[in-house]
Amino acid sequence: MTQHLATVTSGGGLPTSTGTQPGWWREAVIYQVYPRSFADSNGDGMGDLEGIRSRLPYLKELGVDAVWLSPFYASPQADAGYDVADYRAIDPMFGSLHDADAVIREAHELGLRIIVDLVPNHCSDQHEWFKQALREGPGTPLRERFHFRPGRGADGSEPPNDWESIFGGPAWTRVPDGEWYLHLFAPEQPDFNWEHPAVQDEFRSILRFWLDLGADGFRIDVAHGLVKAPGLPDLGRDEQLKLLGNQVLPFFDQDGVHEIYRSWRTVLDEYAGDRIGVAEAWTPSADRTALYLRPDELHQAFNFHYLNTGWDADALRATIDESLDAMRPVGAPTTWVLSNHDVVRHVTRYGGGAQGLARARAAALLMLALPGSAYVYQGEELGLPEVVDLPDEVRQDPSFFKANGQDGLRDGCRVPIPWSGDQAPYGFGSGGSWLPQPAEWAGLSVAAQTGDPASTLELYRSALRIRRERAELGAGDAVEWLPAPEGVLAFRRGEFVCTVNTTGAPVRLPAPGTVLLASGDLAEPDVLPADTAVWWKG
Repeated sequence: MTQHLATVTSGGGLPTSTGTQPGWWREAVIYQVYPRSFADSNGDGMGDLEGIRSRLPYLKELGVDAVWLSPFYASPQADAGYDVADYRAIDPMFGSLHDADAVIREAHELGLRIIVDLVPNHCSDQHEWFKQALREGPGTPLRERFHFRPGRGADGSEPPNDWESIFGGPAWTRVPDGEWYLHLFAPEQPDFNWEHPAVQDEFRSILRFWLDLGADGFRIDVAHGLVKAPGLPDLGRDEQLKLLGNQVLPFFDQDGVHEIYRSWRTVLDEYAGDRIGVAEAWTPSADRTALYLRPDELHQAFNFHYLNTGWDADALRATIDESLDAMRPVGAPTTWVLSNHDVVRHVTRYGGGAQGLARARAAALLMLALPGSAYVYQGEELGLPEVVDLPDEVRQDPSFFKANGQDGLRDGCRVPIPWSGDQAPYGFGSGGSWLPQPAEWAGLSVAAQTGDPASTLELYRSALRIRRERAELGAGDAVEWLPAPEGVLAFRRGEFVCTVNTTGAPVRLPAPGTVLLASGDLAEPDVLPADTAVWWKG
């Protein structure tokens, strides 16, 4: 049973700005919580809202400004909650609407903001609108809120066009009355038709529901996917679509999405406290991403171009410059992100083992030294690697079950994080964990790393403390690049200097000041070790 709570409200009461610029979000460090895998309060092996509430003091101590919660709505969980059956209800596996209110209230008391995940491209096939559309049949009003079409071929047995699902196979499923419906993701996730006024009205109402409850903003799932090209034209090529790609496609990054976000911005601006919208927008270029952030649209967009850049100084510098240049004309902050719930954790992407961890630690200092807002995915502050050896029988990622060219390994970055103890589930809860945790994670738990100056957790805590203390960090929209040897990044921001060695060997580089923080050991001040970043007071 799902629960509704129409009368609960929670006022933010938080400052409307931080640092040196108006808008707390311009320089914020935002921590992504994946609710299934953060903390389990009732021993059922699944994380929940009460578990999140109990760990908010940890996030406050870590030094982040806001917490983004991945979906916790009522859902059949065909895609880990990104198939929403009711946008105003909490799935019982996570708790109740009272629990959500408690999380928001306590976060605000601690000075943290809460960003909730919103999924507007599609819903669950168990959403009441879709169930009624199936019952009513072809040509009825509810079907117009989705993309129902007759099939092609003499008997209508072929899909309406050649689009493929992100999770593999046709992006169309036929229903018993002969029509087909569009789902860019799993068949259990029918796409809304955003040309329909009722869809637009409904989501403005949903925004207000959560804003009234006290939410400080929304992370907008598949923000680039809401509008489809007129006529739903064939793609015209046999190419497996990528969830995290940058192809030019007739169902992604259509210009019509911007009118939707202008109407959403009007809603956000009705509320005090700098409520924000954050776009998950996979676009062909940083310039296209910037269009979502014009002054009358959204506030931030994830910088996936940065996430996809390899551990290479020239490539990183080019992406940093392109990102800053693209955001400057629209007056939006650049965001920086290394990992999330959809990609392989960057410790593993950077090579794994000791080398991958060294690079990940250096990458964290680089990210946190750049102007704009940074996102931290739960567990990256512990240096967690991707879990690459999960047994097939525990997998839940829909793409794993499709022969579609996707890696199907998103479960590996979603394994519950370790809190304490030397045996699984390492303080996650009293009843195991929904995905098995590796034995070596005992040494990576919060308890094991707390107080150890060499740990990744203490590196993050120190970096976030210094970032808060130094006004030039986070602020502004530019970096001053300094001369550096090949394979090394060096830039100045006021009196602060960051140097990063992306090579596999030490590099001699004159010390630009006094060391504030280093991601690795510095035997000599004028020698920058391999895969190491250093913060300096110039």
